[in-house]
Amino acid sequence: MASPFLARAVVLAGVLGLAACKGEPAAGPSAPSAIPVTMGVVQPVAWSDTVQALGTAHARESVTLTAKISEIVDQVHFESGQHVQAGQPLVTLRVDAQEAALGEAESTLAEAEQQYRRLQGLADQQLVARSTLDAQRALRDVAAARVRQMRSDIRDRHVRAPFSGVLGIRQISPGALLTPNSVIATLDDLSRVYVDFQVPEAALSAMVPGARVTAGTTAWPGEQFTGEVEVVDARVDPTTRAVTVRANFDNPEGKLRPGMLLDVRLFRPERQALVVPEIAVVQVGRESFVYRVDADGKVEQAAVRAGVRRDGLAEIVEGLKAGDRIVVDGTGKLRPGVVVAEVEARPARTPAKDDAPGEDAVVPARN
Repeated sequence: MASPFLARAVVLAGVLGLAACKGEPAAGPSAPSAIPVTMGVVQPVAWSDTVQALGTAHARESVTLTAKISEIVDQVHFESGQHVQAGQPLVTLRVDAQEAALGEAESTLAEAEQQYRRLQGLADQQLVARSTLDAQRALRDVAAARVRQMRSDIRDRHVRAPFSGVLGIRQISPGALLTPNSVIATLDDLSRVYVDFQVPEAALSAMVPGARVTAGTTAWPGEQFTGEVEVVDARVDPTTRAVTVRANFDNPEGKLRPGMLLDVRLFRPERQALVVPEIAVVQVGRESFVYRVDADGKVEQAAVRAGVRRDGLAEIVEGLKAGDRIVVDGTGKLRPGVVVAEVEARPARTPAKDDAPGEDAVVPARN
């Protein structure tokens, strides 16, 4: 039988052992590692956004050539596509009867003028009444008016170019009966062209005469034509709430043709703006946000309002300020509160001469 002292020793050892076991730290899961992402620091940059629209080209001067009278075509003095000068003869109609009538009218005028001068001499000597002289003056004036009428009738039978330009396809031939409804050809002055396009009234403040405009067309891929705003329509369409703008383009090579559809871009004045890469902006329904990184490396959702987007960049109108560090690439694996780490600094670009303003909007984050 064990002694009381030995029993107390066993109980004390058990209590100490249990206390030692309770004092040991419990093994738990390891802390989560930081998620690798690409980050950038938002900085204000020079930014010039654009107003984009579709426009239609018109010749500086354009006309469909017709005749004022009905007559047989005697001669055609041009070929399709020919460049002509102002006043150059294009078509001659038959004028035999009119020239004969003009000769008769000129003879009548000459006789009336001679008779008037004879009577004027007699009237000065008071050998004839003044009323006789006045009647002869009237006959002379009528004969002169008849001559002017016949000459005008003959001019109507000579169709001339009203201005310098390029003729379209010829629609008539010698011997054809030409009427006022018959089309001879089209004539366009292509040295300069107008491009009419519509912009929303919200962009009206940027539509000032002299503003720079560029345009492109599928007919000349990759080529940009430069012009300037010439006039803004005085009225806004109450249905579409859009205003028509006319831009003026030099066209020395004649590449732009009337009726062409052009993609027009008008550059607004340069200003300072916060611009981020478009991939940094997360769109969920109608809401947009970016992941902003705090000093501890944790991310939070910052609701933003994006403005103009261009060339892979987006202007941030609300929600960010200069100096904010955001996640640029890798947003698909994030949620608020997680820790991120920069894995690869994006090299800072030196904008080339042809870069659009705002290309270097986000400065790479430095750890």
